[in-house]
Amino acid sequence: MRVVEFVTACIAVVVFIAAFAVAARRLLGLRIGAIRTLLTGLVGMAGLTAFSVVMQRPEQRGVLTGVQMGSTLVVAMGFLAVSEVVVPSGSGWPIKGLRSLRSRLTRGRRYSHISSIVVRHGLGPYLRGGPRTGTGRGGRAGQLARPLRLALEEAGATFVKLGQVLSTRDDLLPQAFVTELSRLHYQVPPAPWPEVEALLSAEYGRPVAEVFAHFDPDPLAAASIAQVHLARLHSGDNVVVKVQRPGIRPVVERDLDIICRIAQALEDRTRWAAALGAVELAEGFTGSVQEELDFRIEARNLATVTAAWARRPKDPVVRLPSQYEELSGERVLVLEQLPGAPISSVYASLDTMSLDRTELARNLLANMLQQVLVDGTFHADPHPGNILLLKDGSIGLVDFGSVGRIDRQLRSALKGFIIAVQRGDAAALCDALLEVVIRPEEFDEQGLERALGRFMARHFAPGSTPDIQVFTDLFRLVSEYGLKIPPEVAAVFRALATLEGTLTKISPGFDMMLESHGLAEEQLSAAGGSAATKQAMLGEVFAALAVLRRLPRRLDRVTSALEQGRLFVGVRLFADSRDRTFVRSLVHDVLLTILSASSGVMGSILLSVRRGPMVTPQISLFELLGYHLLIASALMVMKVLFSIFRPRR
Repeated sequence: MRVVEFVTACIAVVVFIAAFAVAARRLLGLRIGAIRTLLTGLVGMAGLTAFSVVMQRPEQRGVLTGVQMGSTLVVAMGFLAVSEVVVPSGSGWPIKGLRSLRSRLTRGRRYSHISSIVVRHGLGPYLRGGPRTGTGRGGRAGQLARPLRLALEEAGATFVKLGQVLSTRDDLLPQAFVTELSRLHYQVPPAPWPEVEALLSAEYGRPVAEVFAHFDPDPLAAASIAQVHLARLHSGDNVVVKVQRPGIRPVVERDLDIICRIAQALEDRTRWAAALGAVELAEGFTGSVQEELDFRIEARNLATVTAAWARRPKDPVVRLPSQYEELSGERVLVLEQLPGAPISSVYASLDTMSLDRTELARNLLANMLQQVLVDGTFHADPHPGNILLLKDGSIGLVDFGSVGRIDRQLRSALKGFIIAVQRGDAAALCDALLEVVIRPEEFDEQGLERALGRFMARHFAPGSTPDIQVFTDLFRLVSEYGLKIPPEVAAVFRALATLEGTLTKISPGFDMMLESHGLAEEQLSAAGGSAATKQAMLGEVFAALAVLRRLPRRLDRVTSALEQGRLFVGVRLFADSRDRTFVRSLVHDVLLTILSASSGVMGSILLSVRRGPMVTPQISLFELLGYHLLIASALMVMKVLFSIFRPRR
């Protein structure tokens, strides 16, 4: 008998645990895991035990059983609601929390190191939201820019890369910051050859000597994420091997996580970071650096650019390296070795090579404009180290870790922007600019149009000579009117600004803006005369003919209805499902609040009544109903409060 009683008691406990957990989950409208379900049921069971001791006395004869159950359910719902607010379902706690404990400790040490750097360079007040005017364009900006650069250099390679990216954002930062951050440099010693050799052997699953006939252990160049070695295959091909620095991924990922957290904290605490869009900047930077950690992305970028170039006539001036896919992977990239040297190392000797400097610069610029306006996929980092001057006098482009992409609509908007500049039409320029940028809900469009008119008169009037300052003034104008340049468009201007420095060193006095004007006209003329474009225009015309045929009849119907007073507009309320969902949830919460308040008031009134039929010698019927109404009120209040405070995903 004792065994039967024990088994029966165990079954009853399991049933009660499951019943409380399921009821609490259903009332709150949650989907929870097994661990949280078990904990909720155990809390409910403990509450039932406590309430049984307090409420269930022999003279009550079980009349408060419903109150006990209801109170227990309130306790279970309260536990589940609090646990869901503190640790939302799907967050992975405690498993993920335990797994990330080591990374949290490591990140904490890195936080303290960065904090000491910030304090040492006097940047603490700006990160705590103290001074609000430190990012202006006056002298204070110059005083702040230098400590910021020194702090980024001391913080390490990832922060230096962040500063280098920010130095190209003339649309966001004052010129003092752009100038100072452009001086960022970071000398990275090469990784030891035994570590590199071990990484290569692990990547290929065999010794390096079996893959390469010769491998130079001394790197040709070393950067923060990777280093480049020269090698020769057994087939006799000379190749360039780009190898990821051993152990660099966790270091970079930790720093990227810290950068995103700092950006979020700054945007929450300071006005200047919110105006700058610090979180968006950090997320964009994080995405680009994470792509650089996977060389397969760079290989796909190179394949995409190569395929785009194959669709147009062969360019005899600019070349791309071919890649060895069978030897490339996530941490190793093997490319054809182009016979030449970085153009930054041969500036002084260009005159001795019988090369036309101006023609060389013009060809390089023409190729970049072709990539942007026609291909839609372009090299986003054309600095002198990524441009090679080959032995035959042609140009080679390398390092496609950073590639920009713009869709057909943006390319069309950019072409419209160029055409508007050529025509000197401020209204068309404003329309084209608004197709390119992200605009707020309210802004002064007429003021922007007038400002663009002044901008064109300043830079593109007859007799004026536009220069690279055009980009800076345009960025400043966009920022003043609250417009935001999409990252892909900013990448175009950043690439052109980077290329401008290279072109002026290749050909001193080279006028990039003037040459771009003529080259853009050639690109647009060629595009306008292509068979594909003509076919597209013909299709648009045929599509418009059907609309044009129906237009007179529809106009006649509209004017007739207007004349006879029969013209009306039908608007369907809550046509969007999101609107219906919002109204439904709002009405649900309001009704639930009214019901809970009514139940609480009625329960309090019934408890205050001293007369009435008695259920037991100590408890009246009104008291019994009052207790149950208060329990029902508590359940509904818990539901409303959870609906208000629960995390929104």
